[in-house]
Parts: sequence; C-alpha cells; structure tokens
Amino acid sequence: MSFTLHGLGVSGGIAIGRAMLMSHATLEVSHLTISQRMVDKEIARFDAAIKAVKGELETMKETTEHAPAELAAFIDIHTMFLEDPELVDKPRAIIRERRCNAEWALVQQMEDLVEQFEQFEDPYLRERKFDVVQVVERVIKELLGHPGRAVMKAAKGVTEEMLIVVAHDLSPADVITFKEHRFASFITDVGGATSHTAILARSLAIPSVVGMENARALIRDGEQLIVDGKRGVVIVNPDVRVLEEYQLRKNQIELEKSKLKRLKTAKSQTLDGVDVQLYANIELPGDVPGALDAGAEGIGLFRTEFLFLDRGDMPDEQEQYEAYRKVVKGMAGRPVTIRTFDLGNDKDLRPDGMSGDRVKTNPALGRRAIRLSLAEPRMFQTQLRAILRASKHGPIKLLIPMLAHAHEIDQTLAALEQAKSSLRGEKVAFDENIPVGGMIEIPAAALAIGLFLRRLDFLSVGTNDLIQYTLAIDRSDEQVSSLYDPLHPAVLMLIAHTLASAEKVNIPVSLCGEMAGDPKLTRLLLGMGLRNFSMHPSQILEVKSRVLKADVADLAPTVRRMLRLDEPGKLQEALEKLNG
Repeated sequence: MSFTLHGLGVSGGIAIGRAMLMSHATLEVSHLTISQRMVDKEIARFDAAIKAVKGELETMKETTEHAPAELAAFIDIHTMFLEDPELVDKPRAIIRERRCNAEWALVQQMEDLVEQFEQFEDPYLRERKFDVVQVVERVIKELLGHPGRAVMKAAKGVTEEMLIVVAHDLSPADVITFKEHRFASFITDVGGATSHTAILARSLAIPSVVGMENARALIRDGEQLIVDGKRGVVIVNPDVRVLEEYQLRKNQIELEKSKLKRLKTAKSQTLDGVDVQLYANIELPGDVPGALDAGAEGIGLFRTEFLFLDRGDMPDEQEQYEAYRKVVKGMAGRPVTIRTFDLGNDKDLRPDGMSGDRVKTNPALGRRAIRLSLAEPRMFQTQLRAILRASKHGPIKLLIPMLAHAHEIDQTLAALEQAKSSLRGEKVAFDENIPVGGMIEIPAAALAIGLFLRRLDFLSVGTNDLIQYTLAIDRSDEQVSSLYDPLHPAVLMLIAHTLASAEKVNIPVSLCGEMAGDPKLTRLLLGMGLRNFSMHPSQILEVKSRVLKADVADLAPTVRRMLRLDEPGKLQEALEKLNG
C-alpha cells in the first residue's frame, strides 16, 4: 500500500531507494530494586559504562579526520555530556538513595534534563535535548551489553547507493556511517532545522527529512521510498506513475547541478556589465572548502555563535583566534566578514568572561547579540582581540548584529579601540583599519539608517530577523510561521530604503538572509540595487545563473513599479512576470 509522510526537509534533492531500518536502544528500561550490598557494584557498573562510551567517542574522533569538521564538534558535545555532573553524578546518587539499577537511574535523570532543555525558547538550544537522549542511549546500550553504533540491516540484494536509512534519531556517531558508505538519504522521527542531523545532512549534501514523528514505526525494511528533501515529503511504496515522475525530476536535478558546476569560474556579472559579488555564509571553519568549491568570492557571514553553542564553556582567546585564522587562511586572500556572536542569554553558561546568574530572557527581544556583548565586556574583549589578531592573516571585516541605537555603535567602537590598544601594548600585529559594519535587522535601524551610515564602513541586511521583527512573527512558532512573508510590502520597503540610502553616500550593502539565496528573488533584489549577496554555499551557483541572465537596466524601472504595489496577490503576480 502506498502512503505519504510529511516532515521538515532539511537538505534538498530527491532520493529513491529501499528502506533500511536503524534499531536503537529503548529508553523504557525496567525498574529493578537491588540489595544494599549491591549498590557499590551497580555504581561501578555504571562508571564502567560511562568510561567505555567515552573511549568509543575518543576513538571515533581519532579515526574520522576526513569527516566534516562539524562531526568532531558534535562528538565533543557528547563527550562533554559524559563529563557533566548533571548526567553522571546524579544517577549515582539515585542508585544509592533508591537502591535501583543503573539503567533506570540514568533514564530518570535524562527525563529531568530533557524537561529543562524544553524550557529554552531558542530553537537551537531546545534541540540539544536530542543530544542528551543520544548520549544516554549509548550508555544504556553499553549497560545492556550492546555497545557501539546502532545496528542496521539492509534488505537482501540492495546496493548501498539505493539505501535510505530510517531511524528514530541519528547521533553524530551514527552519521559517521554516511562517510564510510554511500547511502542515498536518511529520514528521522525527530529533529529540526538546526539539529545536528540536519546540519550534517546539509554538509554531506544528502537529501534528508527530519521530524517525521512515526516514520520509524510505519515503514518496514526493504520498502521502496522516495525522499523529497526540498518539500519534506516521503512517499512509501510509490506506484509506477509516481515513481517515473520522481525519477524524471531526480534526473533533471542532477543534470541541472552538473550544468551549474560549469559556472563556478564564470565571472558574476549581469548582461549589461554590472558586477555582482556572491559570498558564502558559514558556521564553522570546516565550511570553508564547501564555500570555495561553490565559487564563493569571500565569506559574507561567519556566524561565530556556533563556536560558542557547540560546547559547554566559552572558547578562550587563543581557541577563537585559531578558528578565525583557519577561515582567513583558507579563503586565501578573499574577504571574510566575521559577525560577533549573536546568541540569546538563555544558555546555562558561566565562564570567566560572563558574570551574574543565569537569566532566562526572550531570545528574540531580550538581551542578546550586541546587547549581550556590551553587557559582558570581558567576554566581548576576548572575541574582539581574537578577531583582530586573525586580521593580520588576510582581509577581515567586523560585523555587529542587532543594532538599533547610535550609542550601541559608539560603545562597540570604543570596545574595539580598547582591544586594539591592548594589542598594541603587547606589540601584537593586526589590521589597524579593519572595516566595521552593522546588521540591519531591526526596523528601527532601517528607518534611522543615517545614524549607521555616518558611523560604519558597510551594512549587511539580515532579512531573517528583519522579517520577523517587522511582521511581529516568531519564526520558531509554527502557529504563526505561515505569516512569515519576505514579499510583504513593508519588508521590501525597508530593504529598498536601506539600499537607496547607502548608495547615496557610497556605503556598500550586502544581504545575508535566506532571501539572498532564493533564486526566485534574485532579479527582484538586483532591480532594487543589491550588488552583494551572501548565502549558503549550495545556493551560490543557482543564484549566479540568474545573475548572468539578468539585465539591471531593464529590471530597475520594473522593480520600482513593483515596490509601489501593496496587494500581495499583485506583488506575487509581478514577481512571476519578472522571472519570465
């Protein structure tokens, strides 16, 4: 019987193959009561399991040097959890106090931790609960005598290239398999757009769908599957007509990808000779090879918060410097824009550089991004010094997120001067004239653009947050996500106003939100005056293909007329006409 499942498409493309179910340790363990004299032995058994799993992870990290850079970071997170008193000491106490078996004690503590993670408002942090569950699963497997990776059984006679892994969840350790074999795709019951499995899927360019809820229970081993990673659809046992249709689409996608690769070395220029810069957004140093392979002319946005998020403490100055240096050296003279970390203050982190008690705030409207950096000057100085030190290795531009007030810029520039002064005193080389830019992602910043143009060297429009704040929509709230509209007249007016105002005073502007990587919007943005796009590396070549076919002289007057429209239907119709 054929049926369709829906989830969240996190890595585009189409895969057609046979299901291979991945088994996982059940967390519904038995509750056993042990005698008082067995308590110490049970704790020793628990400690031995923790030690064994840590050993597995260490070995895994040593033997996967050619895997994506993100993978090592994810393994570090799992190792960190195995050293966290909340996950290690508390179960020991439960075993001693309740005289219970180690498996049950560990699951009780895991459930408490998962509940704590679910309280976070930031979606990235909330999804870290899956890491806790994955770590606990590995320890339970060890306790039950089934250590190692999840067991996979392929249908008889099916080659690896045709296998689609179906799992409740995948840990970074499990996903290593994707480098050792040639699977077509994977789908999971849990996970979100910022989960580890989603990030890894994109880095490996594997069509994937997560958040399927019941796929693992509904799909059987060996069943034929179609995975549409763009639409978030999985078709189980498709009929011949549907299979032929998707096979045709899959062939077309592969043909288009092959054609686009020829554009890698082509100059990014419109038909009427207008140069357009196409940059890459990256999250970790390991993303640099992908950016270069896509033909990126530089890094338009290095999201440094991923250096902070993927660990339990703050990286010190030397560690940050090494990360920034690696990116700059890897880009070999191409410009690198480093954004100071854009992180809410709802993470339970208290390193030396951060003061005060943990405070839970709204990550969208609270003390985050530059507000948090200015409130934590020691932490900010650490990052600024590291960025300045890396600037001696190549062209770096410093980008400040979430600006709304002139005094925030003034305080940031003062903090930067303080960092420069301290490095001069230590006779450390750096770029004295490092350009400083600001993110335009709050409507107030776009409307009062003159404040920023007088103080900064460049601007970068962050459309993801600009749309969120303009339309009063929390992007992580599925109940209002349908109202998130890049083509809302107010959003287009703010972008157009920013571009026009900056052009008058010859200040460069880039756009680094999701709109920049949407090929359907390329001609619109070109007609609005945008000349610097920054996007995920996988989107660069398709956007470049649109740039090469565009004529700005023809587009500009048409787009000006479009911007006067305020009816969504007419705007959409005009956009379709613009794209031919």
